[in-house]
Amino acid sequence: MADDTEIDLAGLERRMDGAIGALKTEFASLRTGRASASMLEPVLVDAYGTKTPINQVGTVNVPESRMVTINVWDKSLVGKVEKAIRESGLGINPQLNGTIIMLPIPELNEERRRELTKVASQYAEHARVAVRNVRRDGMDQIKKAKTGSMSEDDQKFWETEVQDLTDRFIKLVDEALDHKQAEIMQV
Repeated sequence: MADDTEIDLAGLERRMDGAIGALKTEFASLRTGRASASMLEPVLVDAYGTKTPINQVGTVNVPESRMVTINVWDKSLVGKVEKAIRESGLGINPQLNGTIIMLPIPELNEERRRELTKVASQYAEHARVAVRNVRRDGMDQIKKAKTGSMSEDDQKFWETEVQDLTDRFIKLVDEALDHKQAEIMQV
């Protein structure tokens, strides 16, 4: 193999790994019936004239399996944090206790569980598309190298390497989806 026509496989792998990381972040925000501080990560509060994550305006705790509490540091932001949670679409009704906002996590019914598995499937499909886009970029690199000085044998070798990498990451996406769906459907 010629070293001057090598494809950046490590770069492709890093980008595919980024797609898996994004998928795991999206999965963490899906409510599974158990309390988790990560479920509040996508919620942004309009604080001090800018959109701010909840964990930057208060302390988020999980004192029990069906309760999340937020101890808001600035009293003037309590109402804004409560409003942001209500408008977030999480389906949680916040309860105020001074500067502490309590979020009781209700049991998920069967219909809501099925909806969440569909959302998880959509997240997984976005990750698959991202992995395939990285694969396409890798194949484009191979085509450009082929027009240069890459031999046909080297081209076949690199195409196989990129395809193997893609298959491995698609399998990781599918495994993560299966795990998340099982977690959501668990009663």
